[in-house]
Amino acid sequence: MPFAAKQNDWKKLPQEVRESFLQALQQRASAITGERLSPIELALACGFAELDSWQADLLNSHDRQVILNCSRQSGKSTTSALIALHAALFTTNSLVLVLAPSQRQSQELYRKIRDGYNQLADVAELTAESALRLEFANGSRVQVLPGKEATVRGFSGVSLLLIDEAARVPDELYQSVRPMMAVSQGRIILLSTPFGSRGFFWQEWCEGGDDWRRVKITADQCPRIPADWWYSQEYQCSFVDNIEACFSTADILAAISSEVQPLW
Repeated sequence: MPFAAKQNDWKKLPQEVRESFLQALQQRASAITGERLSPIELALACGFAELDSWQADLLNSHDRQVILNCSRQSGKSTTSALIALHAALFTTNSLVLVLAPSQRQSQELYRKIRDGYNQLADVAELTAESALRLEFANGSRVQVLPGKEATVRGFSGVSLLLIDEAARVPDELYQSVRPMMAVSQGRIILLSTPFGSRGFFWQEWCEGGDDWRRVKITADQCPRIPADWWYSQEYQCSFVDNIEACFSTADILAAISSEVQPLW
């Protein structure tokens, strides 16, 4: 029976019965969490028997900051969803946030997380489910965020932040969510294809320093994408200049020198 159908019956139960049931779920979740699956085992249980080598490497990694500069249909969303699901199931009281340029886009990645969960058995039970969030008996949560800077604030203790289509997320939205990681020191994964030589995604990729793990997967590295589909930005992961730009990014950077004192 779907969780949504069971939810109505849950609300009809007396308060003391609900509390006892929730306590039993939490105890069961603690026991199940002890039978911890590795990320690769989780992927297999979710139906992903054949992973690309870069996907397996990323699933097994513990890098705190990751940029996935990957072509369309390369598997970056699936891999990120598996990382999120593993964190929620096997790290008690974890908070996973999913962000994209719009709430609809965030829900697409969230759906991959939920669909992966629905493939599993004998894992932490759900205590709440909606189109925007999952709550587990082990205290973990997966929450979709709206794509607006004014309405994403208020979360703390973030374990994992996923930013999908990051190249198209406004800089001000990115800067409003970064402080959420300050105390928790949680993980952040930026996943996108490029969208020109601009914005925080391009800047973190080019100038973000050694704290970032950078993964670049072009179409020719993905056996599922036919060769005749490749093109520079969407499939070859190139940061292409806007065709309306007066000067190329390369020319602008070449004209800048640290040896010249700025006029203002």
